[in-house]
Amino acid sequence: MMGRPPIWDDPEAFADAVEAYFQHDKQPTWSGLALYLGFESRQSLDDYKKKDDFSYPIKKALLRIEQIYEQNLSKNNPAGSIFALKNFGWQDKQTVDSNSVVRLLTRADPGNYPNTVSTPGTDEGFGRVEEGV
Repeated sequence: MMGRPPIWDDPEAFADAVEAYFQHDKQPTWSGLALYLGFESRQSLDDYKKKDDFSYPIKKALLRIEQIYEQNLSKNNPAGSIFALKNFGWQDKQTVDSNSVVRLLTRADPGNYPNTVSTPGTDEGFGRVEEGV
């Protein structure tokens, strides 16, 4: 049983078609690129990315698309871009610095705790930790 013949066999024509996609579509996407190039799935585009002569134009195109999503993060509703960037391998991360200590003082008498300052206008004795101490 023979496999399906390759859609593209000319790397230069392929690179030209990738560039033409960005001229054609003002909101380029990964799946839009795959469809424009004649693929039936993003996976097929990824398979071409493994071929030496086709790898560079695909990687560059996907980076351009990723850049658009990244720029959209500063807009009012970046949820769609966040979702898309996760498909590009981005992750939500929270970093905790184990060297940081946060002290929360409640109902403390500032006179009994070093490094605290009375909050002006209150007689409850709330305080805050002075920075650099």
